[in-house]
Amino acid sequence: MFNKDDFKAVNAVRTLSVAQIEKANSGHPGLPMGASPMAYALFNKVLKANPKNPCFFDRDRFVLSAGHGSAMLYSLLHLSGYDISMDDLKNFRQIGSITPGHPEVGMTPGVEVTTGPLGQGIAQAVGLAAAEKHLAALYNKEDLKPIDHYTYVLCGDGDLMEGVSYEAMSLAGHLKLDKLIILHDSNDICLDGDLDTSFSESVKDRVLAQNWAYDRVEDGEDLEAILSAIEKAKENDKPTLIEVKTVIGFGSVNQGTNKVHGAPIGAEDFETVKKAYDWNAEDFVISDDIYQTFENGIAKRGKEANDAWDGLMKEYGEKYPEDYKELMAGINRELPENFLDQVRKYSYEDKALATRASSGEILQDLAQVSRNIWGGSADLFSSNKTNIKDSKAFRDESPEGRNIWYGVREFAMAAIGNGIMAHGGTFHHVSTFFVFADYLKAAVRLSALSHLPLSYVMTHDSVAVGEDGPTHEPIEQLAMLRAIPNTVVIRPADANETRLAWKVALESKNRPVVIALTRQNVPNLKETENLESIDKGAYIIKDSENPELILIATGSEVALGLEAAEVLEKEGKAVRVVSMPSMELFKEQDADYREKILPSAIRNRVSIEMGTSFGWGAFTGLDGLNISIDRFGISGPGGDVAKKLGFNVENIVKEIKDKFY
Repeated sequence: MFNKDDFKAVNAVRTLSVAQIEKANSGHPGLPMGASPMAYALFNKVLKANPKNPCFFDRDRFVLSAGHGSAMLYSLLHLSGYDISMDDLKNFRQIGSITPGHPEVGMTPGVEVTTGPLGQGIAQAVGLAAAEKHLAALYNKEDLKPIDHYTYVLCGDGDLMEGVSYEAMSLAGHLKLDKLIILHDSNDICLDGDLDTSFSESVKDRVLAQNWAYDRVEDGEDLEAILSAIEKAKENDKPTLIEVKTVIGFGSVNQGTNKVHGAPIGAEDFETVKKAYDWNAEDFVISDDIYQTFENGIAKRGKEANDAWDGLMKEYGEKYPEDYKELMAGINRELPENFLDQVRKYSYEDKALATRASSGEILQDLAQVSRNIWGGSADLFSSNKTNIKDSKAFRDESPEGRNIWYGVREFAMAAIGNGIMAHGGTFHHVSTFFVFADYLKAAVRLSALSHLPLSYVMTHDSVAVGEDGPTHEPIEQLAMLRAIPNTVVIRPADANETRLAWKVALESKNRPVVIALTRQNVPNLKETENLESIDKGAYIIKDSENPELILIATGSEVALGLEAAEVLEKEGKAVRVVSMPSMELFKEQDADYREKILPSAIRNRVSIEMGTSFGWGAFTGLDGLNISIDRFGISGPGGDVAKKLGFNVENIVKEIKDKFY
C-alpha cells in the first residue's frame, strides 16, 4: 500500500511543521515529529474530505484534540490542497495569520473545531459523531444515504488526563458511537517530564470499561499497521481508540524527552532532524512529486466523494422532497419565517408559572416546528423541563431520539453540544442548574470563541432555589457568563419574555445564548402580553410622564420592580421601570436607543437582581443603587431566603427612599 513516495510525504509534513515553529520561534515540535505518520496515513489514505470544498457536508470530520500540534495540521492541510498557502505557513502564530497557535474553526479551511484546551477536542468529536448518527437516523433511506461519514480524532496523553475526555468517552461508549475513532499519540511524555510522574493507568483497561473497542500499534512509524488498525476500527459496532506508540520529537537529539515538547528545537538540531529524515530541500520548499502524492490521495478521493454526494442529493431531492427541504433547512440553520406564530402566548390571567415550566411548554411547540430541534440535560430533564415529550431518548437503538440523556456530565455535555453545533444540520440545547455553569464555563467560552450558536438552558437561577442552600444558589454566575465575549445571556421576566428568549436563541447564527430561568413561580405580566421582541435587550415596561427614577430589573425581579414602582407612585414619585432581560443585547444598540431607555439626565437609577452587583454600575452609574446579593446564599424556603436577603417590596422601597428621598 505504501511506497517511498508516502514516506517522503510523511517527512515533508514533519519538516514543514518544524520549519513553521522555527520561523515563529514558538510552538510544539514534538507531536508533529512523532505523530505525522499516523496523521498522514489517515489524511491521505482514509479521510473523506474535499480540499476544494471544505464544507462538503458528508465529509469525514478530523479533530486534532492535541491542538498544540497545530503546525502538523496546517502542513497536512496545505499539502492536501486546502486554501492555505506557503506564506500562511510562514506566518504561523503571527497576528492576522490563518495559522494561529492552536486550531480555530472559521479561521483556517479544514479545521472543524477549535482545540487547544485539552480534552475538549475529544468531547467535541463525540458531538460530531452524535450529530452524524442522529441525522442519519432522521434522513437516510434504504436506497439513499445523504449522511454517512466518520469522525476521527488525534489525541495525546494530556487529553486523556482531562476529566472532560473521560466524561465524554464514557457517554460515547454508552451510546455506541461506532463511527468515532481516536488515534492516541502515546509517547509517554508530558510537558514537564515523563508521563509516569502523573499518569499510570491502563488506557486499554479504561476504554474497554467504557464500552470502547481498543487496538494498539507498537511502532508509530509503521504506516501499514496504522492503516490496518483504522480499517479494522471501521468494522466495530462501538467507538474505537487506537493506541499508537510513538517517539516524541522523532529524529531530534532530544527525541523521547520533554525537551522537544513545547519549544523550538533550534537551528542546529533541525539540521540533525533533516539528516534523520533524509531531507535535503530548503525550508518551505516542497517538490511537485510530494504535492502529486496528495493530489492522487485525499484530493482525488474527496472530489469523487463530493461529486457522488451532489448526485445523490439531486436524486434525494426529487424522490424525497419534504425530507430534502427539512435537511437543507437544518444545514442552513433556517426555520420557517413566522415560526413563532406556532408557539403559545400567555395571558396575565393564566396561572403563575416558573419560567422553567413555561420554557418547557414553549419547547414542545418549537419541537413541532422542525425535527431538527433536539437537546439534552445533565440528568435534570425533570427539573429543567427541556425534554421533548413525544420523542425517545437518543440511544443506539433509537438514534432518531431527540433527547440526549447526558448524565451527570455538565462539562462534557456542553463540549459535546459544541461538537453537535460544529457538525451542523440541527438546533441543539443543553441544560442544567444555573449554579453548575461553573462546571461547564470552559465549554461556554469555547462556544463563544468558535462562534457556535449552542443554546444553554439554565434553571434555578437565583437564591429562590431556597432549601438546597448556598451550594445550589447562584450568585456570581450571571456576571461570569455576561463577561464572556460573544455570548448572550437572557434572564426573562415571565413566560412571554421566555418565549422571545427562545426566538433569540434559535435565530442566533454565530454565538451561544444562555437562557436563565426560575425555579419559583412568577406571574405572567400584563405588560408583556403584546410584546413582540426582546432583541434590543431592554425596554420600558412601565413609564411615567416625567420620570425622576428608573428601576432596572431582570427575571423574577421585574415583578418586584413593578410592585415597588406602584408603591412609590402612590407617594407621588414618578418612576420608570425597565425590563433588561439581556445586558449584552442592550449594549449592542445604538446610542439613541440606549438614551431613550436610560436617559442620561436621570441619574437616580436602581438595579434589582438576585445576584452579585458586579457589572451593574455600567447602567446605574456612580450615583445609582444596586439592590443585589454580594454574599453566598442561605438554606431555607425560597421565599424566606429571598426576603431575608432583601428581595421583597418593602425592603426595596425602603432602600430606594433611604438613597434618594
